[in-house]
Parts: sequence; structure tokens; C-alpha cells
Amino acid sequence: MPSRGSDDQPQLKDQDLYEKLREEGNSKEKAARISNAAADRGRSDVGKSGGRSGSYEDWTVDELRERAKELDLQGYSDLKKDELIDRLRNH
Repeated sequence: MPSRGSDDQPQLKDQDLYEKLREEGNSKEKAARISNAAADRGRSDVGKSGGRSGSYEDWTVDELRERAKELDLQGYSDLKKDELIDRLRNH
């Protein structure tokens, strides 16, 4: 888990990578883990492990709704695609 600062927010070691990962649709927690691991071990080493998921923009509405269901989000069934993406990214 990322270290926490005085305001109880995670301390990010690679803010640029974190922002890029969030834009690609990764959760806050996952983006923080990856960006901090990349800062510790190097980006090329971190990139060797794990798969690659497409950007939420490439997902269908049904796939986005299924992901929202997996995350136990509420009130997503009537959302438009861009609203679903926003809700998933800000979960």
C-alpha cells in the first residue's frame, strides 16, 4: 500500500504515470500501485508483469455495466457510456 501523508492521501512517487493510468481507466488504487512500483523498480521491469486492458472508451456499454456491477457500484444501469466511464474512473 502506498505510504500516506499527513492529509491521509497516498504519496505518489510517479505522478505523471499515475495520471496516465487513471486516464486509461485504471482505478485509483491500481494506478497508485503501478506508479509507485515503477518508481521503485523501473518502468520497464513493472511493464513485464501483468496484462494490458484497453481504455474504457474501447469497451462496450454492456462491458462497462458489468465492470460497474463487479465493483458494486449503484445507479449505473441508466447511465450513458461517458457517464459510466466517469463513474468507473472516479470509483
